[in-house]
Amino acid sequence: MSLKKSNKNQFKVPMRRCIGCMESKPKAELIRIACYEGELTVDRTGRAKGRGVYLCKGSPECAAQARKKKALQRNFKQNFPDAEIDRIFEEISDDRQ
Repeated sequence: MSLKKSNKNQFKVPMRRCIGCMESKPKAELIRIACYEGELTVDRTGRAKGRGVYLCKGSPECAAQARKKKALQRNFKQNFPDAEIDRIFEEISDDRQ
């Protein structure tokens, strides 16, 4: 992760908003989900191609909120098969264990 240098030798920490709890947190505390050419992937590096959204790491509550609000479909402006959404949320929950 690259940090931008601001005045007086201080580094600016990139902030992103969780689609579950809607709180802004440092990018390092979040998991990125990317959508490229209609395919969803969990982006552990934070550098995958495509549009990305973020979820809090280790927070089943945020994942449940995002799923309930259909946040992936809304943010990517497309409908995904239930199986693909299930796969993404299972992959995220496996990372927590």
